[in-house]
Amino acid sequence: MAKTYYHTDIAVALKYDGKNAPKVTAKGAGLTAEQILAIAEQHNIPLQTEPELARILAQVPLGEEIPRELYLAVAEVIAFAYCLSGKTPESKTDL
Repeated sequence: MAKTYYHTDIAVALKYDGKNAPKVTAKGAGLTAEQILAIAEQHNIPLQTEPELARILAQVPLGEEIPRELYLAVAEVIAFAYCLSGKTPESKTDL
């Protein structure tokens, strides 16, 4: 796998279970940001560079769900990750 280099001073990791709002699971600046990105690459987790969004998400406490105001922006990131990994969200049958 080719190594991708990202130039960022802040990194934020999100966890989305498909049912609840995404949660901030890791965040950091400098060396910590580099470590977050390296771990993501080791596990083939899709990365997206959105510095402004990362700065806002870095203000969310660890383990907390993202605020409602960020749903659309984060949904776009999740859709990007699904697309890159070739996955699709589970279809809902009870509409």
